[in-house]
Amino acid sequence: MKEVEYKNLATSDLFVDAIYKGKEGEKHYYASEVLSKLLAVNNSGGFRYPGTLKGFQLGYLVLKTSLGHLDWPDSLDMETGEFTYFGDNRKPGHHILDTKKKGNEVLQQMFDKLHSGKREEIPPIFVFSSAAAGNDMIFRGIAVPGTDNLNEHEDLVAVWKSKDGRRFQNYRAKFTILDVQNISRAWIDSLRTNTRSLDSAPKNWRLWVETGIRKPLISTRTVDHRSKDEQLPYDKADNEFLECIYKYYRKTDENPMNPIKFEKFSIEVARKMDRNIVKLDQTRASVDGGRDGIGLYRIGIESNAILVDFALEAKCYDLKVSVGVKELSRLISRLRHRQFGILVTTSYVGKQAYEEILEDQHPIIIISGADIVKILKRNGVNSLARLKSFMESLETN
Repeated sequence: MKEVEYKNLATSDLFVDAIYKGKEGEKHYYASEVLSKLLAVNNSGGFRYPGTLKGFQLGYLVLKTSLGHLDWPDSLDMETGEFTYFGDNRKPGHHILDTKKKGNEVLQQMFDKLHSGKREEIPPIFVFSSAAAGNDMIFRGIAVPGTDNLNEHEDLVAVWKSKDGRRFQNYRAKFTILDVQNISRAWIDSLRTNTRSLDSAPKNWRLWVETGIRKPLISTRTVDHRSKDEQLPYDKADNEFLECIYKYYRKTDENPMNPIKFEKFSIEVARKMDRNIVKLDQTRASVDGGRDGIGLYRIGIESNAILVDFALEAKCYDLKVSVGVKELSRLISRLRHRQFGILVTTSYVGKQAYEEILEDQHPIIIISGADIVKILKRNGVNSLARLKSFMESLETN
């Protein structure tokens, strides 16, 4: 990765995926903070900007995310360029717009302008995420509000949360990261003085302002299959989360029916993964035809959609034990014409089995251990207490 040293921040261009370094040897956060030096904005908050919110006179917006908050899981899909961001009303006791940094007000005004066709009044949004070391930041790209697959009722949504027995709302916003490799310092400087000239703006930013066409930064995977490390959590807390699932559902002499319970758990994980799964039923244990679940997946809009059959297989394995060719062959052999399959496992798929799926182009979706954790946490099951409560609830429903 390209790295920009602290001393060069004030004059540097912005390069996608470059690391912008905090002050070396400085432990105090504000003395080492990157974004205020790089883009002349405040040194705290999710949204930061030069200019004034009154009249939405903002030169540009800097959006900082950790991409790792348990309750508010911002996410960046690098394969599609879709970025999901949660607003700043993160504690009960306030109206959705009554926040100290006015981040939710920024979101509301921005999306109002998008929906009314006033794209020229929307400032560029520079997205940064925290890096692994200290106060270093990674530039993720320039974003515009909305995505091509969501309408104006879906791209900015007020979601309910509860904490300490109290309910409150926060925004969930969808953005598109544009296919722009670097941002020139000259354009940044012109924006800071609120000169919205398109002459020095990146081509795909101009295209969006003038036509509304979004050209997303799409990153196709270069690795043919996911490695073991990619399929399992690397974070200690996530590993404990996954171990809890495995221990709850593993087959023992005292609980021989646990694999059947894991099938139901896997079905709920699949449902949470994709809202276009409109039906997914658990098969009978004794005559399941080699499938633990059968379902229907909707493609298209509600009034003109087609339904595709699929099958689900669930494997509750120790995290050190891989799903191999034999287990995958069983699922593949049960797929009928024009069907696809979903494999849910607490472990990972072995290299040979994964390569055979891809080489033979079998329509199999792998939900590995790391995927299970990510899906659950994105749906609010983000602590061991909530996980245990969720698993226990499946036994009573």
